[in-house]
Amino acid sequence: MKHCTVQTVADAVNRLAPRILAEDWDNPGLLVGEPSAPVKEIFVCLDVTDATIEQAIELGAQLIVAHHPLIFTAIKNIRTDLPLGKKIARLIKNDVAVFAAHTNLDSATGGVNDVLAKRIGLRDVKNFGDEEFSLGRLGTLETPMSAEDFARHVKQSLGADNVRLICAGDFPISKVGVSSGAGASFIAKAKFFGAEAFVTGDVKYHDAQAAVERGIHVVDAGHFATEFPIVRELADYLRGELKNFDAEVFADTASKDFFATI
Repeated sequence: MKHCTVQTVADAVNRLAPRILAEDWDNPGLLVGEPSAPVKEIFVCLDVTDATIEQAIELGAQLIVAHHPLIFTAIKNIRTDLPLGKKIARLIKNDVAVFAAHTNLDSATGGVNDVLAKRIGLRDVKNFGDEEFSLGRLGTLETPMSAEDFARHVKQSLGADNVRLICAGDFPISKVGVSSGAGASFIAKAKFFGAEAFVTGDVKYHDAQAAVERGIHVVDAGHFATEFPIVRELADYLRGELKNFDAEVFADTASKDFFATI
């Protein structure tokens, strides 16, 4: 078996989600650690939180592969009495590196949005318009649904605690647009390309108002539920890519949405 390093895993992730696909404001890549560090155990998660760091340490992992970057903007200090500095210090102390694939993994073929579309059962999935890469997808349902039935279907398919339905009228849904996480800015684009419904998270009041005015249903299934399915898929992908290396891949199954329905 070949020896695995942080760079070995980074290269595997980059083959799926090349960094060039990332948005300009994003900060994917190696955020903590060194490329040459040896890796025996890899922990895949959505967020680098105190809980996921604890899971990684308990597993003896040398590398966390996350969707959301631990560090987004430049930092001027590492205050270990504050949440970010405390996490960075704990990672370094325990020799745990962090690699993130964010909007590049959202846009990638086989990435977050393709997984979301597959999970809710869309067929003939395509990027928006003629774009080679896109932060959104369009697909069709096997059978048309009412807005209420589709919202229930999305909730069940994603295992969400709840979803919010923005109903734009009494018409069925056949063509659906999706954009994981916080994709409300793509609602109008989905409508332009013929979608009757759109699935995303973090929809604001005025986004909902605009959707109703445009005549497109929206299902807000939450940031977490629309993105968490990528964790298992990414772990499976890495297992395949690293099958000839002496490294084991673990997927986070314990994390929950920060929001709870009361």
